[in-house]
Amino acid sequence: MKIKLIIGWITISISILTACFWAYWGIIENFHEGWYHTTFKQNIVMMFFQYLAPVIITVTLSLIAIFKNKIGAIIFLAVGIALSSFVNNPIASVPFIILGTLYWFSDFSPKKWKYRLIIILPLVTLITFAIEPIIRVSGRINDGDFGIRKIEQNGVSLVWAPQGIGWPSDGMSWHEADSICTYLKEDGLSLATEPQNIWRLPTVEEAAKSMQRHGVNAQGRLNSEGEPEYEIRPDKETPLWNPNSKVIYWWTKTEVDENYAYMIVYDGKIWKRKKNFSANYLGFRAVKDAE
Repeated sequence: MKIKLIIGWITISISILTACFWAYWGIIENFHEGWYHTTFKQNIVMMFFQYLAPVIITVTLSLIAIFKNKIGAIIFLAVGIALSSFVNNPIASVPFIILGTLYWFSDFSPKKWKYRLIIILPLVTLITFAIEPIIRVSGRINDGDFGIRKIEQNGVSLVWAPQGIGWPSDGMSWHEADSICTYLKEDGLSLATEPQNIWRLPTVEEAAKSMQRHGVNAQGRLNSEGEPEYEIRPDKETPLWNPNSKVIYWWTKTEVDENYAYMIVYDGKIWKRKKNFSANYLGFRAVKDAE
């Protein structure tokens, strides 16, 4: 019996750590790549059904397993197998199989504090890491102007394409983005049949120097190691970004080599990515030199 109690504490500790991790990941990602819908209801639904689903599932299954350990163990195993099939990756089932096995051999007496810990600690984690992004996202500037914008700040003078084919709401590969810029007409809204070479992707340095927050330039620059530094943390706001778009990364013109190019995040981070990579959250906004 003592061994089962020890296994019980080990099992509940793993469940708590897992739930806390999903609470942290879920709320951070919700406000990083999510929360772009125009209505509060849509954003809340997405948050609970997409980003917080893992922590809700983990806590719910843990509560069932504490109440009836063998029933909970079977459910954990079933969910693990189902998840493995759903994501087509057997590795995804391993944590659930481990927890299911541990719950089968566990004793959670007394149960009162086990119930409390599996609910309270993930909830505290979620609330703690939600404070900053809630404040930041709720204060985003959206002037509703998604037309052509001329921005002359921080040593950079560029005209940014209007929303449309030169600033699409969907993602694409670097090669596709670069090609569109090449054929983009003067108005930034249509393509020619011949190369125009009017528009282009911004360089990493131009993008970093153009980042803004609350209508103020973030005073970005690249340090001696080529990493971005800012006096103000940029955010997903107009005049550069559309807060209601799922796109949170832009391709830049700066190439690493023939296979990789740099992309910039709305918060100013710069990462390299394969040029043939395509995702609905990785797009671009064409630029041209201001006259």
